[in-house]
Amino acid sequence: MAHIVEPPLEQILEYCGDDPVERVFLEDVARRGLGRFSAIEERGRLVALCHSGANVVPSGRGCGAFAAVAVRARARMLIGEQGAVSELWDAARKRLPAAREDRPGQPVYAMSEPPEPGRTGLRAAELSDLDLLVPACALAHEGELGIDPLRRDADGFRWRTRAQVEEGRSWLWEEDGVILFKAEASAWTPQAVQLQQVWTDPEARGAGNASRGLQDLIRLLLERVSTVCLFVRAENDPAIALYDRVGMTHVLDYRSVLL
Repeated sequence: MAHIVEPPLEQILEYCGDDPVERVFLEDVARRGLGRFSAIEERGRLVALCHSGANVVPSGRGCGAFAAVAVRARARMLIGEQGAVSELWDAARKRLPAAREDRPGQPVYAMSEPPEPGRTGLRAAELSDLDLLVPACALAHEGELGIDPLRRDADGFRWRTRAQVEEGRSWLWEEDGVILFKAEASAWTPQAVQLQQVWTDPEARGAGNASRGLQDLIRLLLERVSTVCLFVRAENDPAIALYDRVGMTHVLDYRSVLL
């Protein structure tokens, strides 16, 4: 039976450094001291890691050992590398709520070489942009998770959007009050940035704005990290086409089990 430990930060960072794209979120929250970590250790090194917070995020081999951790967490979602999530879900599903939705095979895209310049007006978001950003972020969130965050917790969602802006994790390109492109960083480490909620206002789609905006954002971020990555729902053909068009590479797959 696997021995579960509470790993120190040094061990977590060593483990995450072996795969900085797959484990970008785990490293980010560890560095920021958020949530709780459990791990499986063999011969002084971690072979699996699991973060418990709003979501449960497993990584590595033997993740079924984290079943009790997932049950205690009462999380809204299991998410992470597909094999790790599958092991955990198979071990814990009888003690967890029925899945509201199961999303296997979510491609993770990454890019380490700067694409061509998009020549956009992309810039860091500012607090004065919040009235424009919050509804856009809410629509992107609803499109990804099927839940309108402004109906569930409008104040909390606005606070989280504001925090992303204040932390320098939000960018947009807007003209005359129309968002031509926007995105946020869901995780940021010395090696990688993971993007989320890549979005263009519906009235501005079909004109290449998303491609140009993403190109400029990737170029900007690659000045600070080695790799920019993101993941997408397997059935989101327009987004997948966008990432292929920009030159990103499909490097692994995630699975999300929404509870």
